[in-house]
Amino acid sequence: MKKGLLYFTLVLFLLLSQFSHAANILNIYAWSGEIPDTLIRQFEKETKIKVNFSTYENNEILYAKIRAARSAGYDIILPSSYYVDRMLRQNMLAKLDKAKIPNLKHLDPQFVHPAYDPEMTYSVPFIWGTTGIFYNKAYFTHPNITKWDDLWQKRFANTLMLLDDTREVFSIALLSLGYSANDKNEEHIKKAFEKLKLLMPNVKVFSSDTVVSIIVDEDATVGMVWNGDAYKASQENNNIEFIFPREGFVIWVDNLAVPANAPHKDAAYAFINFLLRPDIAKEIALNTNYPITNLSGKKLLPSAVQNNPVIYPPAAVLKKGQFQTDVGEETLAVYEKYWEELKMSG
Repeated sequence: MKKGLLYFTLVLFLLLSQFSHAANILNIYAWSGEIPDTLIRQFEKETKIKVNFSTYENNEILYAKIRAARSAGYDIILPSSYYVDRMLRQNMLAKLDKAKIPNLKHLDPQFVHPAYDPEMTYSVPFIWGTTGIFYNKAYFTHPNITKWDDLWQKRFANTLMLLDDTREVFSIALLSLGYSANDKNEEHIKKAFEKLKLLMPNVKVFSSDTVVSIIVDEDATVGMVWNGDAYKASQENNNIEFIFPREGFVIWVDNLAVPANAPHKDAAYAFINFLLRPDIAKEIALNTNYPITNLSGKKLLPSAVQNNPVIYPPAAVLKKGQFQTDVGEETLAVYEKYWEELKMSG
């Protein structure tokens, strides 16, 4: 009898130990470069939660992986605004328990009611930015670049870098044609595709995850870029300039979200709350060079960063921007069809 009780107690102890160990795990799937490794280590040290961290290069990869295997085991993902909209409508995201995220109070009021998730029921705005034009003034002393349409000039043959992102690339053609960056009209999308085909002789490289090194090393001397990457590149190469195109530009927001079937939701809430601490938000801003949605964290930044018009554009400039929104499954399929054809044509 005693042996049986001892055996039962041992088995129970092992099971509880395994459960406790499993509960102290957090699986994150995020954009490359948006969460510094030093902060991952700091979170692990403070909470004793083991973090498994993997990255993706674009929203399409994230969406395809989560959709194909909803039990993939991820606890936190970072979809951009238009993918939050799509994923929540397909029941792919968990409703957030805001009581477990008290640091939400530090968010800038202009971000707490986003159009894609008005009450932040499923997502938390994290990092945001704009897409514009960069050029290297060592190569173009009088560039006279003011708009997206200028990139089609023959003098830029085999010099351009474009982001490796379907919607971003199509936005430059749509905006230059006078359409919305979120256009759903198939005829307009086709016209944008035809215009982009004319741009391909100028395109040297597509990239989203090695943008800064390409610009700094001058492998591409003009093209499209996210403002944070342009700022970071300019710190290493002072010939880099950034322009907000006069036809308009995309404004994007990357968001913290929890997949519907996340196995470690409490650990996810702990990490989200950690990232929203002002001191941590400040470190994220300084490490990534991107604008943050955390107003308390922004106030801790050096004034040279807070007042930099490339990172934090003035209101008059932002009025020309368009937030990315979901265009729907059918329309996105049209974009992706033309995107594949475009890249093959190069």
